[in-house]
Amino acid sequence: MKIKLLVAAAATVVASSAMAQSAFEGFYGQIATGYESNTMTNLGAPYTVTWSGGSSTGNSTVSNQTASGMPLVIGLGYTFAVTGPWLVGFGADYSALSQKTGSYSSTISGGSTTGNQIEISNRYNIYVTPSYAIDKDKLVYLKAGYSSMQSKFTSPAQGTDYAASNTTNPNGYILGLGYKQMITSGLYGFAEGNYMSYSNTSSTLTVNGYNNGAYTTKAATNGGSNAYTLLVGVGYKF
Repeated sequence: MKIKLLVAAAATVVASSAMAQSAFEGFYGQIATGYESNTMTNLGAPYTVTWSGGSSTGNSTVSNQTASGMPLVIGLGYTFAVTGPWLVGFGADYSALSQKTGSYSSTISGGSTTGNQIEISNRYNIYVTPSYAIDKDKLVYLKAGYSSMQSKFTSPAQGTDYAASNTTNPNGYILGLGYKQMITSGLYGFAEGNYMSYSNTSSTLTVNGYNNGAYTTKAATNGGSNAYTLLVGVGYKF
């Protein structure tokens, strides 16, 4: 009787270990696409115009702008078991395609600038992924970590004003939720949604006017931004 109980206990332990062994443990690489939307806020800025005879000040008015499209996100990471069905992963990804707003206007005292545009590019995320193995070949996970991107503002020549541009690198965080399922040995599919928020970034935009800079406009910008992505993709667990 004791021998039967020992055999049954051993079988239970082996079965539990088999269930706990996830096919996603180890290094992985993946690629995804889907939909990305970026929203830029607080784009208005106080400005000062100076010339040889004096100066004037004002505040530009700009509505929030969006840049959306299809991204291409490449990621690498490593997942290891913690206890039972729980795993933890560390990963990083990079968005290879840029997104641009449509052309927009900025209203200032006495007129407006037109044809302005913002381009979002070079986004990368570094994150941790607490995960739960539904079974050996299925996994749900959360994402949380650091996010950074590049934001470039451009404005074409406006009458007697020269063209202007300004680049900032906002930093923030990423939060996400995802699901992975093994397709065949090593190859898996996944879907996830992510939200990214970036702190306001201060910078100064300088625009020189006609006659080799007879007057200069400086705007103290302090814009913020956020973004979300809905992704589907495939990966390989090495």
